[in-house]
Amino acid sequence: MDRHHCAVVDIAEGPLDPAAALDFVSDPGFGGIAMFVGRVRDLNHGRVVTGVSYDMFVPLALNGFSEIAARADNEFGPKLKLYIAHAKGRLAVGDLAVVVAAGTPHRDEAFRACRQVIEAVKHTSPIWKQEHYEDGDSVWSEGCSLCGTDAAAETPAESVPQTAHGHEGCDHGHGNHGH
Repeated sequence: MDRHHCAVVDIAEGPLDPAAALDFVSDPGFGGIAMFVGRVRDLNHGRVVTGVSYDMFVPLALNGFSEIAARADNEFGPKLKLYIAHAKGRLAVGDLAVVVAAGTPHRDEAFRACRQVIEAVKHTSPIWKQEHYEDGDSVWSEGCSLCGTDAAAETPAESVPQTAHGHEGCDHGHGNHGH
């Protein structure tokens, strides 16, 4: 049986399923299961959000998810089970955008693995997000303004603290995903 499940789910075919994630990472030998569920929020940067659209080249995204899972295996060992699923298409406020779950023999490993995987998905996956606003405007996110995109010129890097994941100043309502 495979220990990793990586998927892109077209929202037109149905929503992401957190119960499936929990089922996949469950094992009688596991005392720890951690899950992150990212949802579309109704407000971002002071603007009322009515929904988002996620677009991606699915084979490339799935390849990236598999690489993320392999890196987690290297760190947490062969008993780790992972579930990574991201939505594609137009999502409404409250819809699930991403589900990541990790199952391990111990809780600390499960928490750390789940956190490592969701951060890697957010920062390395080729996923594009377009936010739709109450006023009818839509904007493609340009990434985090403090993580090295063109907008970073507005905030000098030397004035922003370094965070644990290597991006400068990001407290992560991150621009490319929004979860």
